[in-house]
Formats: sequence, C-alpha cells, structure tokens
Amino acid sequence: MGYSVVLWNIPEQHIKSGDIVPVYIKSNISHVYVIGTESGEKIEVALWQLTEPVKKGKVKSVAAKYSENAATYASVKLDGLPCRAEPVNTAKQVYRLRKNEIIKILYKGKGQAPMAGKTALEGDWYRILTEDGTLGWCFSYNLNLYETDADGQRIGGTEIVEEVEDDERWQTVVENVWYPDYFRPMIDSKNIDLALIHPLYKFTIDEEGKKVSLNTTSIHESWDYDGYTKTDDNEYTLNGISLKIIYRRAGYIVLRYTDSSGKPQDLNFITISENISDIVNEEKTRRTQAYMQIYTHGPIYSSSSYGKIEFIEDGSFRWNGFKLLVPSVIDAGTKSTGSAQVKYSLSKDLAASYDGVLTMKFDGMSREVNFLYKLDGNALRLEDTTGATFNGSQLKSRGVSPVIIYLKK
Repeated sequence: MGYSVVLWNIPEQHIKSGDIVPVYIKSNISHVYVIGTESGEKIEVALWQLTEPVKKGKVKSVAAKYSENAATYASVKLDGLPCRAEPVNTAKQVYRLRKNEIIKILYKGKGQAPMAGKTALEGDWYRILTEDGTLGWCFSYNLNLYETDADGQRIGGTEIVEEVEDDERWQTVVENVWYPDYFRPMIDSKNIDLALIHPLYKFTIDEEGKKVSLNTTSIHESWDYDGYTKTDDNEYTLNGISLKIIYRRAGYIVLRYTDSSGKPQDLNFITISENISDIVNEEKTRRTQAYMQIYTHGPIYSSSSYGKIEFIEDGSFRWNGFKLLVPSVIDAGTKSTGSAQVKYSLSKDLAASYDGVLTMKFDGMSREVNFLYKLDGNALRLEDTTGATFNGSQLKSRGVSPVIIYLKK
C-alpha cells in the first residue's frame, strides 16, 4: 500500500515511534494495518498507531513532521485535563485526560496560552495522541514530558506519584453548605421574602457520593461529580460540568455557571450559621399570627362608605360594598372574595404607627392590593399603599395622598 510513520512505540518488535515501515494491507473490519518488520515478519498494528500510508518518495516528508518529538511521550499531572479540537483554550473539548495517563506528543503547534488570572501559563500547545487513538491538542503546563527508548522505556522525566493534595480552600468549599448571598441582609433585617428564601436554595458538593447540586429560584441542577481541575490559586473547574468555583474569602465563593443556552452568569454564595428552615418557619408563624390577630379582633368589620369585610380563619375573605374604591384602589369587575395575608414587613418608622401590611388578592384581579393596617380599639384602620415605597418585602414609606378607611367591628 505504501509506507507509514509509526506514531506509538511497538516495543515487542523493537519498533519505535518515528520509524518508517512498509504497509501491505488495511483491514477496516479489524481496524489494523499489516506491516513488515526488519526481520521480514508481517504483523498487525492498530490503525491509530501509524500515519496514512503514502508513496515511498513522500514518506520522508511525513516523518520530518514528527521527527522533533518522535520519542517524546508525556504523563498527565491533573485528572480531567481537557484535550481540545484546536490549540485554543476555548476550543471544543474532544477528550478528558486522566491523571497519570500516558499520551504521545506528536508535534508542537501555535496557539494562545491559557491564563491563570492575568498571567499566561508557561508551556506549549502540542498535538497529542491517546492510547485509544484519540487525537487532539493539549497545553503542556500540566504534562510531564519525557523520552523513550526503542523498547518503550522512559528516559528522564519525573514519575508522577499519586497523592492527595492538602488543599484547605477546596476542603472548605466541599465541607460547607453555600447559600445565595442575598439571604444575609434578609436575615439581618428580618425582612424575609418567602419567595426568595428556602432551605433548598443552596450549592453543595457531595464528595463521597460524587454529586454536585445547585438550586436557586431559577436554577435546579444536579450533576455527577468526577474530580476538579485547579486552574488558579483560587479557582476550581469541575470536570465535565459547566461550572467554575472561585474562592473569594472565608465564607464567600462565586459560582461561574453557564446555562444550556451558553449564557454565563456569576452567582455569589455564602455560608450561614443560622438554620434556614427555622427562619422560614418563624416567618410563616409571624404571618399566620398577624393575620389571626385581624381575624380574632373581628372577624367582621364594616363601614357605611366602604362596605363590610368578613375575614375567615383559613385566610380567605369576603368584601361587599367596596365600589368607592373602584377603580383607584380595586379594579373594576373584581369579585368580592379572595385571600389575605400579612407578608410584608414594616420599616422602623412605620412600625411605630401601624401593625403591619395587609395584602389582599381578589378573585378576578391579577395584581394584589396592599393596605397599611392598625387594630384600633373596636375598629380596623386601613390605608391604601398606592404610591408607597417598597424595598423587597418591606414597606419603607407611605403614599403621598392615601385613601384611609375606618371599619368598625
């Protein structure tokens, strides 16, 4: 068929990488070439171990391409080191190398060095060949290059000894449960928004079970976890996952997450000593107790101008005769029934004059209606919050000219 260049040592025949051999047969069924040896014997060799056969006059130019690194192999320093389609750190990954895996260095290429922060890593891009025949490009920073003799024995280089690195920052990441950083100001101010805070909104790494879990209000992901690559002193890329962990300081990390559409985003996470379930339950209890105060104080309140409200123990209500509030406060066509809760908190200034914020969701009306309220002797005083200032789940200031309603028990 022609002549090929050996890419991977064949030590049992004393054929080394870089040698030129005659090729007689190619079997696509067995995936082998039949080549000739110096002794005249014909042997089978895996297709990936040789270059494509060419005429005798051309094989020397093929051999020249591989001559500089003909005897060069490498062992891999890091588990999960990516092998790419092009000599660029953003190119498609075609293979992930295992720690201590042996690969063949074919030839040097030109490409941009990967960055560690603002510093370019030392090394070169090499075209490499794995022992299963995969071809790709790998940067040499995390490779240990060495030469071999005709018998395939290592000449020089440093043996990579399997060892567990004592990386305190990584252990901190693994050993802690991480919550969205906005939990902290909510907890400190007791301004709890149950739509945003939940015990399941967290990031965890289960090192024993090899699982990574990320849950937020909009992300619900779980991945199999198989090691990490440390790409900087403070950065860890999880192998095979579109997620990078950046350790900022004790108790604070950034997750660089890329969703299925390819859109990257940075998510800030912190450690929290308080029990999130307890905080959520306390807020639910506060809301229930506040509503029950309105219910037990009444439960029926009426006004000659604004009708009659009946609060029911299960959190529902019926309000008849509210037409003077239509459409400035309540939309036209709204039904008289709905549900009520006390979900917003008050600023310090407002808490001195009001008991809370009553949120009413009328059937047939898409938006909620909020009133500042005060239980006053035998009455319930409501103040419309149109134009009021809310900050998250806290009411900060009143509206400019609110409607004020007095309803007697």
